[in-house]
Amino acid sequence: MSTRSIKSIAVFCGSNYGASEEFADGARALGRALGKAGITVVYGGTTKGLMGVVADAALAAGGNVHGVITQSLHQRGHSHSGLTHHEIVQTLRSRKERMVELADAFVALPGGIGTIEELMEVWTMNQLSEIDEPVGLLNTAGFFAAFLGFIDHMVDTKFLPAAHRHSISVDADASALIEKLHNYARVDVPKWL
Repeated sequence: MSTRSIKSIAVFCGSNYGASEEFADGARALGRALGKAGITVVYGGTTKGLMGVVADAALAAGGNVHGVITQSLHQRGHSHSGLTHHEIVQTLRSRKERMVELADAFVALPGGIGTIEELMEVWTMNQLSEIDEPVGLLNTAGFFAAFLGFIDHMVDTKFLPAAHRHSISVDADASALIEKLHNYARVDVPKWL
């Protein structure tokens, strides 16, 4: 199996910190691992919550961080001023499109509805062959256990082929997850049962 070249990873995560310091620890570990590996972090461009933690950790490890923020959030003072590269776009939709353009892979960390929506969009794009890029979950403190249970329910009730359930990489360890993304093999099973 050949390994994928990954130069940039889009990170989707909460603009809040969550209820446990473990979530920030996981975000910090991912940022450090990406920075040390020379993989550019592409993210939403803010200092808030886990988003800021990932960016700061990657920068502290000598990495590059590319922020893409909406005009409205920038005007509210949410932009991270210390990034390697910073873009301001008009809408949330254009922000997501730009992040997809910039990324060779995607990782979701704990977060809210925006995080899940971004994750599901790129996972669906892979399923429909619009992109061919690995998607992963950093499953810090078992955050995604209930979500993965729901995905299993989709498989059990015949709304999702089992192969697509396993087309997403899951790990609680940042370095192990990055390795899984490098070894990702495209799922060629049709989405229709």
